[in-house]
Amino acid sequence: MKEVFLNKTINNIKKYNNYSDTKLKEIKYGLETIYLTIFKITVIIIINILLSSLKELLLIFLFYGLLRLTGFGLHAKKSLHCWVASLLMFIILPNIVSIISIPKTIQIILSTIGLIFLSIYAPSDTKKRPIVNKAKRNVYKVLTVLITLLYILYIILTNNVYLSNILMISILIQTFLVLPISYKLFGLEYNNYKKYERRII
Repeated sequence: MKEVFLNKTINNIKKYNNYSDTKLKEIKYGLETIYLTIFKITVIIIINILLSSLKELLLIFLFYGLLRLTGFGLHAKKSLHCWVASLLMFIILPNIVSIISIPKTIQIILSTIGLIFLSIYAPSDTKKRPIVNKAKRNVYKVLTVLITLLYILYIILTNNVYLSNILMISILIQTFLVLPISYKLFGLEYNNYKKYERRII
């Protein structure tokens, strides 16, 4: 199915554009990434619908997504690693939220630990998208910390344990994705922007 989609799309592109083979390979890689992402999200949504946890999934997507926009984090380079991480984060965790009521004290402690790590390690870049600009890194860090603080403040003030669980889990997911040990676990290079700093020097 994937190859049929890619081949048909590339053939259509060739008809109307005179791209080099290198450019076509880049386009094909991009299309493959989009295809796999859409397929993975579709599978995750269907499973959560079957497990009656779609609402939890969408809320985690929302709150984790906001942190991801500024904190960035690793991208698994192997499809298997990506699937394992995605199934854990977006199927198992949403169902934990709907089943387990985590005490507020534990929520605050875990979220605060996440805040500390995010303030140290976010934003965390990738080899393909190094955050070379120091000013941008500082802005992303400040925004990540502020968003996390808002989440923690809500956890402290609210009596809504359900939403507090989701906010805490969103913080923990993002924390995991920026930690150096997580990069090592997935065999990825860390602090990629430093290579460019050495070149400038």
